[in-house]
Amino acid sequence: MPLAIVGASGKLGFATLTALLDRGLLLASDLILTTSSATGAQKLQDAALKGALIRHVNWDDDQNAWHAALQGCDKLFLISSSRIQKDYGDASPGQGREADHFKALEAAKIVGVEHVYYSSLAFANPSKSNVMTAHERTEEWLVKEWAGKYTIIREGLYNESWPLYLGHYNVAKDERTEVPIAGDSKISWTSIADLGMATAVVLAAPLGEWADKTCCLSQSQAHSLSEVAGMVSKAKSKEVQVKVVTRDEHEAYYTQQRGMDEPFIRWWSRTYDALRDNECEIQDPTLELLLGKQGLKPKRMEDTITEMLG
Repeated sequence: MPLAIVGASGKLGFATLTALLDRGLLLASDLILTTSSATGAQKLQDAALKGALIRHVNWDDDQNAWHAALQGCDKLFLISSSRIQKDYGDASPGQGREADHFKALEAAKIVGVEHVYYSSLAFANPSKSNVMTAHERTEEWLVKEWAGKYTIIREGLYNESWPLYLGHYNVAKDERTEVPIAGDSKISWTSIADLGMATAVVLAAPLGEWADKTCCLSQSQAHSLSEVAGMVSKAKSKEVQVKVVTRDEHEAYYTQQRGMDEPFIRWWSRTYDALRDNECEIQDPTLELLLGKQGLKPKRMEDTITEMLG
């Protein structure tokens, strides 16, 4: 059954594609890979040489373009839109990033897709985080509006995204010894490669195994931002600590002292409200069970930080 991967050249999409092909979980000839750029198409050339179809489509294209992009697939892996600016200012329902998702999903209905796999995020639902809003709306649409089978995959927070959570830390040149953040708690960080592998196993499984289910893919070992700062300190041989402040103080610091974009900071800062509620410490063995089937264990957060800091 042909599978379409929307956003196959992105971080999660490419990690999933790589796992599917390297592990022989699916044939390249059973894959339809969409990308929105020439750079993305180039990244997918090895898969194309093995038999995958590459199709160009982007979120601003009309419905006909999306019909053409998804034509011939029975299964769809929809990776969430990265156009976070659509969410700014508390976008009303249907106007945030979910509008991008709905466009692809409506096209999937028309072309006869039987099973949609959606990459959500491993926060609570409902969440206090603005990051989760578009995911909540898309999850709700799949449960209530989608006539076929669906699988909602709440992907863990990337190991590699720690700089974003650790006060927009600049890996190359951040010299701060104290980093203001608006909340802290344990986070079940998970590497992109591990998420790609576990997601690939889900995509390749018999259709009924994951039908109409929601799962979390996060490793059980969790670390707070304070602990992450400690790992950064060790990697840099220089003390780095977090300072937990109010959300208003956080927003003022990053917009006024760090010169960051105010709409983004105001949108992002509510993530720390979710952390204060411990939304991102996930107790779910699914990821480790799926990796174990491939003879793998999750990558440690310490290793990711050491690699990123050189």
